[in-house]
Amino acid sequence: MADATSDHRFPCDTCGSDLRYLPGSDRMHCDHCGAEQMIEGADTGPWGGGGITEQDFRTAIDARIPEAEIEETRVLDCSNCGAQVEFEPDTHAAECPFCATPVVTHTGTHRHIKPRAVLPFLLDEKTARDAMTKWLGRLWFAPSGLQKYARKGRRLQGIYVPYWTYDAATRSRYTGQRGTVYYETRAVRTVVNGKTQTRNQRVAKVRWRPARGQVARAFDDVLVLASNSLPKHYTDALAPWDLAGLEPYQPEYLAGFRAEAYQVELADGFAEARQIMDAQIRRDIKFDIGGDRQRIDRVETKVSDVTFKHILLPIWLAAYKYNGKSYRFVVNARTGAVQGERPWSAWKIAIALILGALVAAAVGYFIAQSQ
Repeated sequence: MADATSDHRFPCDTCGSDLRYLPGSDRMHCDHCGAEQMIEGADTGPWGGGGITEQDFRTAIDARIPEAEIEETRVLDCSNCGAQVEFEPDTHAAECPFCATPVVTHTGTHRHIKPRAVLPFLLDEKTARDAMTKWLGRLWFAPSGLQKYARKGRRLQGIYVPYWTYDAATRSRYTGQRGTVYYETRAVRTVVNGKTQTRNQRVAKVRWRPARGQVARAFDDVLVLASNSLPKHYTDALAPWDLAGLEPYQPEYLAGFRAEAYQVELADGFAEARQIMDAQIRRDIKFDIGGDRQRIDRVETKVSDVTFKHILLPIWLAAYKYNGKSYRFVVNARTGAVQGERPWSAWKIAIALILGALVAAAVGYFIAQSQ
């Protein structure tokens, strides 16, 4: 098999056309002649392939990563949304897959840490399109024109989105308070039928006592998005990702797809991962304090053995320009989960309001007649 270039193109041994990775398989497929070629070492079983190793975080931060772990790729920088997406060297004009903005390429290079693992595409484009169309169909207030445009529009684009994963060992000392709920009976005066009465009422009270201790947790694969091109609440809502299916990175998995370069640097990603870890540590502390209520006054956490991976996760992406506005829809290429902009149709909302007013008026009329 021919060597892959930096833009992940593989010529077919039979006809010379470009091969593309066949989602859900361990092969690359030629759309021109139908030939297929196996990906050496691929394992698309439920537990993925082995041999994925972590990288030392401190070594990377100190810029001591071996040159073999660094690569340069040709990327297009979108001036509208800031996406950095790999493009073929012979591409001279294109449309940004993240926002549908027409751009003329002045391809630059992006020097970055190589991906350590990839989660291959499982769903093909047709399955992803069906999921998106079904999702749009449930949005009654979406413009009908947009739904038709999306159904008849161009193909969805398969893109690998960059993520960081972090592992770490933590040990946290804390001081706080444990609350025990108890009840007191109090006499309260109330007015019933114009008469004042005295009733007994149980009132909850909390007795607080000092608490201190320590908790430990080993974090594995804390996932952090390394892209700024899509709203984070979209990508968060695509979870969960079956990271057990990660494969050791091979460029064959990217054949026929695009890959976005990471924009969130390793250290910034770890700062976000620490927020995720700290939230879990606080839950651990509250469980350790016990009682009915918990207060945390102080936490001191020591973090050690920090490692990371740069990984690529697959999405199908549609970006449409409709009535001068961009709409984006993303599909998890493993599960079919869909997220996107929530478009609204002004006339559909107006009709709904009018119908609601008519129904309310009719109900009021019948109530008045019955009285």
